[in-house]
Amino acid sequence: MSWRDTLQGFSRRDLFRTGGWAAALGFLPGGRALTAAAPNLSLGRDLYQSIGVRPLINCKGTFTIISGSQSLPEVKRAMEEASRHYVHLDELMDAAGARLAELTQAPWGIVTAGCAAALTHATAACIAGADPEKMQRLPYLAGMKNEVIMPRSSRNVYDHAIRMLGVRIVEFETRDQFVAALSDKTAMVCTLAGSSDRYLEEIAEPARQRGVPILVDAAAERLTIPNVHLKRGATMVAYSGGKCIRGPQCAGLLLGPKNLLQAAFLNSAPHHAFGRSLKVGKEEIMGMVAAVEAWVKRDHDAEWKTWESWLAQIARRVERVPGVRTEVLQPQGLSNRSPRLRIEWDAAKAGITGAQLEKHVYDTDPRIILAGSSGSRQPGEANSVTIMPYMMIPGDEKVVADRLYQVLSKPPQFPKAPEAGAPAAVAGQWDVRIEFVYGAAGHGLFLEQEGATLSGSHRGDILSGDLRGAVEGDRVSFRSTMPYEGTRLNYEFEGKLEDGMLAGTVDLGEYGKARWRAQRHKYGAPGGMVRPVKNV
Repeated sequence: MSWRDTLQGFSRRDLFRTGGWAAALGFLPGGRALTAAAPNLSLGRDLYQSIGVRPLINCKGTFTIISGSQSLPEVKRAMEEASRHYVHLDELMDAAGARLAELTQAPWGIVTAGCAAALTHATAACIAGADPEKMQRLPYLAGMKNEVIMPRSSRNVYDHAIRMLGVRIVEFETRDQFVAALSDKTAMVCTLAGSSDRYLEEIAEPARQRGVPILVDAAAERLTIPNVHLKRGATMVAYSGGKCIRGPQCAGLLLGPKNLLQAAFLNSAPHHAFGRSLKVGKEEIMGMVAAVEAWVKRDHDAEWKTWESWLAQIARRVERVPGVRTEVLQPQGLSNRSPRLRIEWDAAKAGITGAQLEKHVYDTDPRIILAGSSGSRQPGEANSVTIMPYMMIPGDEKVVADRLYQVLSKPPQFPKAPEAGAPAAVAGQWDVRIEFVYGAAGHGLFLEQEGATLSGSHRGDILSGDLRGAVEGDRVSFRSTMPYEGTRLNYEFEGKLEDGMLAGTVDLGEYGKARWRAQRHKYGAPGGMVRPVKNV
C-alpha cells in the first residue's frame, strides 16, 4: 500500500507523553517540574493543530482512516445533552430500539460501536443466542454452531469482525453450492452489499427453511426506508453510523428482528460477554438516534444539487488551464453515492502526473486528499485525479478549485532521479529479518532477475505470495502480496545492496513501516536455487 493508505502515521503524540494530571499541573512523574510548559490544548478551530496534527479537506469519501464523516449539528447537540445525565443502558437501548424501528420501518434496531461491531454482535447472537452459558464460552465453539457461509465475492478485510468469534468461513459461488454448504454447523450467512446483492434472493428461501439468519454488511451505503435488503430476504443489515448517515464516527446501526437484536445487545457491553470491549455509550446511542431522525427529514435532492454545484465550480476553474478537461461520473450502487469529477490532462505537456498532483496537494497546504489518480508521463496518455464531494463541507469547493488551478497552471518542479548505473545482480534465495515497530519475524525471498526486472516469491511466517519489482544500480524495490482469508497483506520493499547484504525499509500499508535486512541463503546462489512452494 502507498502513503495514501497510512494517514494515521502522521500523528505526533510526543508533546503529550507525560499525560494526565501530572502534565496538566506542570510536573513530570516523581514530582519533577517541567522545564518548559507544554502547549495548551486549544478547544477552538485549531484543536488538532494544537497537538501537531494537520487537518485535511476530504475529497475522497467516507473512509474511517480519514475520520469518516462530519457529524450533523443535531447529532452533536444530542450527544452533548446525553452526556449530562445518567441512564440505565438496558432501558436506553430498549427505547432506542423501538424508536429506530419506527423511523426505519425495520422490526427493531440497536446502536453498536461501528459497523464492524454490529457484525461481531450479530455473529455472537447467531451462535450463542441469549444463553449465558454459551455466551461465556465464546470464542470456544465446541458443541456449538461454528460456520458462517459467505459468497466468495463478499470476502473482504472486514469479515475479520466475524472470524474473531472463532467461526470458519465457508465460501460459495452458486445456489447449489450454497444449499450444499448449509448444515447443522451453520450459524449465519453473511453477504457484502453491492457486489453480492444478486445472491440474496437466491439464498433467502433455503436459509429460511433451515432457520439460518442472513446478515448484510452495508457499512458505507445510504439508509433505505423501507430497507431494500430486508425486503429482499435478509434477516439483519448493518450500517456504519459515521459514514452516509453522518452520526457519531464510533457508532453503527444494526436492523432486524427484535429477539435476535436483543440477543446481539446482550452479547455486547455493558454485559459481560465476548463483545464487552466493543462498548457504545449513551452519547453514541442518542447521537445515532438523532442521526436517523435527521436522515428521514433531510432534503437529499438538495444535497445532490449542492454536490453538483461544487463540482461545476471546480470544473470551471481548472478548465481555464489549457489542455485540462473534466467529466462528471455518476455513481453505481448505494455506497458512497454521489457524483464525482474526473479532471484529465496530458502530463507530458503539463509537467505533472496524476499521482504527483495527488501527493503534492496532500503534502502541502491547504492539505487536500483526493479520490484517486492515474496516468504517467508517456506522450498522449491521459492523467487524471478525481474529486468526491460527498464529505466536503461548504467553502471547501473554492479552496479545492483554487488549489488545483494553481498546481495545474504552474506545477512544481520535481527532481529527476540520478542515473543509477547497471543493475546489480540480486537473483537468488535470501533469508530476511524484518524488524517491526514491536517484534520481529524471519521471512524468505526468492528473486529472479532479467536485467532490471525482478520477479519471484516472498515467504512469510505462514503465508507466501508473488513479488514484482526492479533493480536500479545498487537499489532494489519490489512489492509482494499475500492472500489470507478475505484480505491481502501487502509489502513494499525498498533497499540497497551493500557488502553482499540487502537492507532498507518495508511499507506495510495501514500497519506502518519496518526495517528489513537480508543475506543470501547458503544454498541460494544462482544455479543452485530451489523455488519455494507457495501456500494455497
